[in-house]
Amino acid sequence: MKKIFLKAISLGLAAILSCAFLSGCGGNGTNEKTIRIGASPSPHAEILKQIEAEVEAKGYKLEIVEYNDYVLPNTAVNDGELDANFFQHQPYLDNFNAENKTELVPVAAIHFEPLGIYSAKADNISEIKDGAVVGVPNDATNEARALLLLEANGLITLKEGAGINATINDVVENPKNLDIKEMEAAQLPRSLQDLDAAVINGNYAISGGLEVSGAIALEESTSVAAETYANIVAVKSGNKNSEKIKVLVEALQSEAVKKYIEENYEGAVVPVF
Repeated sequence: MKKIFLKAISLGLAAILSCAFLSGCGGNGTNEKTIRIGASPSPHAEILKQIEAEVEAKGYKLEIVEYNDYVLPNTAVNDGELDANFFQHQPYLDNFNAENKTELVPVAAIHFEPLGIYSAKADNISEIKDGAVVGVPNDATNEARALLLLEANGLITLKEGAGINATINDVVENPKNLDIKEMEAAQLPRSLQDLDAAVINGNYAISGGLEVSGAIALEESTSVAAETYANIVAVKSGNKNSEKIKVLVEALQSEAVKKYIEENYEGAVVPVF
């Protein structure tokens, strides 16, 4: 009897160790696989929530980790804390890699968020007054994009060839003597009442309660900006062909997601797949 009892304990211990090694036994947690993805709350996390069921049907649990800045979701992917992130466009990713010596790569383009000029004091571009204080994002790629939009609307002229690398030092003509104020992108919607105008990223405009129809100028959805600044899913180099990333991308680039974007964001978010 003693030998049988000891054998039972031995077998039970072996089973427990086997379960621990295989990351989960019993119930709904058997061999559960998780895709951890970082995202801005809106619209990225909102879009990701639409694919939870489809991802689960393919054997994975989708864990969405929300971030309110543009740095942590990249460092988390690079450090292996996340499998992927969904919040940025290619120029920002390229700049981040160059500055931080990271090796993050894009795997899919999902949508474009037109950058807009918003104002609580002007109903159109012509009403922006001389000496107006205009807020722009202070990160390199989005600042350039904002300056290009200001130029496209006749408010400033940039040095020839400045393009997506433009900074406020490249402004060569400023007929209205605008005071261009560099600010954290996330702060711009909250600061709009204290500014004459602000150039705001689509996701921060949405989370700040602004409507795209209220912008006094927008990037065109057919513009070079739409192609250049499409929001992407990014992963660490070497992981782009993993099964879980393929499952994630297939779910995001579905007709259901396209329909959700078109019906819920009224042009503030535009699918590009």
